[in-house]
Amino acid sequence: MDRTTDGWLSGFAGVLVFSGSLPATRVAIGDIDPLFLTLVRAGIAGAIGLALLATWRQPRPERRDLRSLIIVALGVVVGFPLLSALALEHMSAGRSIVFTGLLPLATAGFAVLRGGERPDRRFWLFALLGSLLIAGFALMRGTTSSLAGDLLMLAAILVCGLGYAEGAVLSRRLGGWQVICWALALALPVMLGILCLLPWPAWSTVGLPAWIGLGYVSLFSMLIGFMFWYRGLALGGTAAVGQLQLLQPLFGLGLAASLLHESIGPGMIVTTLAVVACVAGARHFSTRRIPSDS
Repeated sequence: MDRTTDGWLSGFAGVLVFSGSLPATRVAIGDIDPLFLTLVRAGIAGAIGLALLATWRQPRPERRDLRSLIIVALGVVVGFPLLSALALEHMSAGRSIVFTGLLPLATAGFAVLRGGERPDRRFWLFALLGSLLIAGFALMRGTTSSLAGDLLMLAAILVCGLGYAEGAVLSRRLGGWQVICWALALALPVMLGILCLLPWPAWSTVGLPAWIGLGYVSLFSMLIGFMFWYRGLALGGTAAVGQLQLLQPLFGLGLAASLLHESIGPGMIVTTLAVVACVAGARHFSTRRIPSDS
């Protein structure tokens, strides 16, 4: 298997894992405060990540890597989880599809700014078209929100795209799973310190669905998904592989159909095929220049 194909397969696995993140967060914040949820999920994942680094005796990052690790931690460990959880207090999970459709564009933009990638102009055409298809499909389904929710979710998408692009560059030196583990370990003392200052919820009032949501976002969304995702971005190109995120909201709807027995209309099938075509087009016209690490 060549490097690029390996990257796309890893990225696809990451997208599958991330597809359940927003629904799981929506369920969890029903019984758990968004800030407390952000801290706990990062703390759990950080403790596991630190154990993995110690078990496999990974060398410490160099000083030049600390700035990038801080950006990753602020973007995907703290920023996106907190901002999206706060946004979901003002919007439905369906509304968030509008914004996740913009995540591939945000990731590609930061890949140009931070990673030195230069996709073909036709790549941007397919990336924009795919985002518009996802946003249009979500709006046609009918969703409600508020200005506060929209602004919070937009901010979440921007910091997440930055965290993705920065982590992908760093993964070329440290490795995909090492990057997210080091970012989590770096944030762990701060997360635990703030947790000690906050009032804890009455755990007896937290229902089973919220516990399951907390477990999913802690283990899968915060750790396992990133192990595949950063590897995919590093091997296949951040801007190109990032377009797989266009499939994420559709995977979420498919998951709801299979587990919750929701119907799949012809609109979803047509949109899925069109988005797959956009992803294929973006992959075909993606070219990248990876600068040296010196």
